[in-house]
Amino acid sequence: MQLSNLETLPGHKIIRQLDVVYGSTVRSKHVGRDLMASLKNIVGGELKGYTELLEESRQEAMQRMIEKAQGLGANAIVGIRFSTSNIAEGASELFVYGTAVVVQANAPQLTDPFKTQG
Repeated sequence: MQLSNLETLPGHKIIRQLDVVYGSTVRSKHVGRDLMASLKNIVGGELKGYTELLEESRQEAMQRMIEKAQGLGANAIVGIRFSTSNIAEGASELFVYGTAVVVQANAPQLTDPFKTQG
């Protein structure tokens, strides 16, 4: 599956636009991560527990979107965007969406070695 946040896929031509596809996941914070984050707020620095949680969420949401696109017969998704929102106290949704398409690689224009120049 080819993925692009552009509206096109460089080096390819969109043959068919199928549908908008999406994937999402809702995650809650872990009490242990919250405790470590509170301590880190005192001294500063990266909140690695939250960074890992966000990365896992992105991967899960992307995989769900890809599965929907494959179910439609797509070989690419273009215009990919991410969004987040708070669902409840301590729980957030990560949402990803794009357009499922069928693409074909652009064939390079080769010169004809047998064509006479004139």
